[in-house]
Amino acid sequence: MSRLLDVKDLEVSFQTYGGEVKAVRGVNFHLDKGETLAIVGESGSGKSVTSQTIMRLIPMPPGRINKGQILFDGIDLVKKTDKQMEAIRGKDIGMIFQDPMTSLNPTMKVGSQIAEVLVKHSKMSKTQAKERAIELLKLVGIPFPNQRVNQYPHEFSGGMRQRVVIAMALASDPKLLIADEPTTALDVTIQAQILELMKDIQKKTNTSIIFITHDLGVVANVADRVAVMYAGQIVETGTVDEVFYNPQHPYTWGLLASMPSLDSDTKEELAAIPGTPPDLTNPPKGDAFAPRNPYAMKIDFEQEPPMFQVSDTHYAKTWLLHPDAPKVEPPASVTSRMRPVKGAYTKPVLSRKDGE
Repeated sequence: MSRLLDVKDLEVSFQTYGGEVKAVRGVNFHLDKGETLAIVGESGSGKSVTSQTIMRLIPMPPGRINKGQILFDGIDLVKKTDKQMEAIRGKDIGMIFQDPMTSLNPTMKVGSQIAEVLVKHSKMSKTQAKERAIELLKLVGIPFPNQRVNQYPHEFSGGMRQRVVIAMALASDPKLLIADEPTTALDVTIQAQILELMKDIQKKTNTSIIFITHDLGVVANVADRVAVMYAGQIVETGTVDEVFYNPQHPYTWGLLASMPSLDSDTKEELAAIPGTPPDLTNPPKGDAFAPRNPYAMKIDFEQEPPMFQVSDTHYAKTWLLHPDAPKVEPPASVTSRMRPVKGAYTKPVLSRKDGE
């Protein structure tokens, strides 16, 4: 597969009254054409800032890209001006936001809002754009698209509005689609439909997708690879099977342990990660997760761990993978989900790798 996106050593901060918030701290990852990458983590971990930085949507100031590259089809988006980015947003990179009502203009018919994107980026006539809008509404599963194209957002349910937002994002056939928690505001049944829709659309269009979420369970059947973020850094990355069935970082263990399982006793309490994320105006020395990590060692409070290689595609940023570290077993709620992953091995990676 050919590389579409390569994010290298990205650092983003925001100047606030309380000081400089180091929101993204040395993030590395890549995305191939036709692939889905899920970025997972708690609120405040840096997921949305990372995705919005790719689109160059963070306000500058107070936001600032301190370091790094965002190579999209070989072009560094960090070096693009706002005017140049206007030609890329919507055309080459589409974005689906969390709340569809904030993405749609309540005073405009949905067909006009989709057509507006097509007229601007695809240079279609208004008649051609309306015909294409009807096709897109049909693609995203809106019934009676010929009639619905002339309706306003308030005449659609929440799930249908999100489908309209997806249609807008797909209007110009973007190479990359960024979905920032697109199902959070929806009920479970509609959430499943939207996830299934995105999978189906990707098969039809071969669009690459970055899926942002705080819920590991949401990405299990959607993503090809997963990157787990904590305190502005990627702490584990691998294929879905590797992260779900052979997790290596204690933070990933905590996320998995907090997921309900149909196999467990219904009276069993869900696990919770103790404590709160660190204050990123003054990031902690060593491993940022150490104060919340029941398996933390002395070195975790003194020195930041490198990214350790578990397999060709699996990396984790924890001192527990050092050859001299004591052997620690994950909690029972996690080991019950784990299974051997063929060819797994562990060695430290000192050079730059995805997720470092």
